[in-house]
Amino acid sequence: MAIATINPTTGQWVQSFEPLTDQALATKLELADRAFQAYQTVPIAQRAAWLNQVADRLETDCEALARLAVLEMGKPLTAAIGEVQKCAAVCRFYADRAAEFLADEIVETDAHRSFIRYQPLGLILAVMPWNFPYWQVFRFAAPALMAGNGALLKHASNVPQVAQKLEDLFLAGGFPAGIFQTLLIGSDRVAALVADPRVAAATLTGSEGAGSALASHCGTHLKKTLLELGGSDPLIVCPSADFEQAVATAVASRMLNNGQTCIAAKRFITVGSIGPAFEAAIAQAFAQLVVGDPGDRATQLGPLATAPILEELADQVNRAIAAGARVVVGGDRAALLDRLPPSLQGGHFYPPTLLADLPPNAPIAQEEFFGPVALLFHTETLDQAIALANNTPFGLGASIWTTDSSEIEQGIQQLQAGAVFVNSLVKSDPRLPFGGIKRSGYGRELARQGMLEFMNAKTVWVH
Repeated sequence: MAIATINPTTGQWVQSFEPLTDQALATKLELADRAFQAYQTVPIAQRAAWLNQVADRLETDCEALARLAVLEMGKPLTAAIGEVQKCAAVCRFYADRAAEFLADEIVETDAHRSFIRYQPLGLILAVMPWNFPYWQVFRFAAPALMAGNGALLKHASNVPQVAQKLEDLFLAGGFPAGIFQTLLIGSDRVAALVADPRVAAATLTGSEGAGSALASHCGTHLKKTLLELGGSDPLIVCPSADFEQAVATAVASRMLNNGQTCIAAKRFITVGSIGPAFEAAIAQAFAQLVVGDPGDRATQLGPLATAPILEELADQVNRAIAAGARVVVGGDRAALLDRLPPSLQGGHFYPPTLLADLPPNAPIAQEEFFGPVALLFHTETLDQAIALANNTPFGLGASIWTTDSSEIEQGIQQLQAGAVFVNSLVKSDPRLPFGGIKRSGYGRELARQGMLEFMNAKTVWVH
C-alpha cells in the first residue's frame, strides 16, 4: 500500500510520501538505540515534565491536529477534537502516576530484603492503525516513554501526516531526539525490524491477520508482543433497561468514528418483549443521522477511511442479505450519494444500516463489520442473549442494559470479553486496563497493567 494522504471525503489524492530507504532506516535505528541507552537513566520527574509539555502542545494545537485527522481518515471534527484532548489527558495521567506505578514492590521473604524492581525493556515497535490515529499511539507511547522505553512507530500508510506530526509533538515537548521516531515504511518491512536485536518487543492494534503476522515474527525471535485486534461487541438490552438511554448509547456506540471502532457495539441483542420497540427506535435514529462532510461540526457520520474498506463493508452487507438478513434501514449507497452534494459524491460514504434476522451461525455473522452497520438479534431469555453474545471468535468488549441486580451479575460473570460495561458505552479509560481475549488479542494497555507490559519485573534478593 502506498504511503499517501487520500482525502476520504472526496476520494481525491492529496500527497504521497517516499518510504525510508534501507540506509535511512538503519540510521534511525542507530539513533534510537543511542537515545535509549541514555534515556533509561533520565529521572521519572524529568520524563513527566516532558510528557506534560506534550500535553500542553496537544491542547494548544488541538483543532489543527484534529483537522489533520479529518483530512486523512475522515473523522468528524468534533470527534477528532475529543480524540486529541483524550491524548493530552493520558499524558497527564502517566506523568502524575508513573513514580507510584514503577516504585519497588517490597515482598516479605526470609531474605534480609527482597523486592521487585521494574525496568524498561528497550525499543518498542508500535504498529498502529488509522482509525484513532492519535489516541492509539498515545495510549502506547505515554506509558512506554514514562517507563523509560524508546518508541518506534510504524503507522498506517494512509495517515502519514499524522504520523510525522506525532514525532514533532514529542520533540517539541522536550524528549531527546530519537527516543520517539516515526518510520515511514510499508508493512513488508516490519519483519526485518522485528529481527533487529535492538528492538526488544512489539505492540499492534489492527486486524487479526496483521496481529497474527506480527506475533509470528516476534515468536521466531522470542520477543514479547501485545495485540489489540478486532471486535464484534454485543450490546444486550433487557426489559428493565432505561430504554431511551439504551437506544441513544447503541446508536452513538455503533456510529462512533464513522462506525470504525474496535469496541463499537456491533451486535444489538434484545431480550423478551422489548425487541420490536428497540428495532423501531434504532431504525428511526439511524435514518435521522446527519451524513456529510466531516469537517462540518454538524456532521454525525462521515466517510469510511479508504476505498477498500468501503468495498469490503458493502460486500459484507450483500453476503448478510444473501444469508437471510432483513434490511431494516439503509443498505442503499446509491440513494445516499444522491442526497449528498456533488463535491462529496466521490467520497467513501456508506449509509447507516440496520440488519435483522441474520442466522447467528451463518459464516458472515462471525465477521467484524467495520463501518456504520449494526446487526440486530431478538432472544427470549437472558441466557439465550448471553449465549448469542459469546457465539463469536472475538472477545473485546460487551455491554448489558438492565436494572436487575441478578442480571447485572450474570452479565459480568458470563460475558466473554476483556471489558463488560453495565448501562454504559464501552470505552477506554486510562485508569482501567484495556484489551481483549480470544481472537481480539492479548495483553493490556492503559492503567498500571499497561505500563508494566513492557517492563522487566526484576526479582531482587538481598541476603
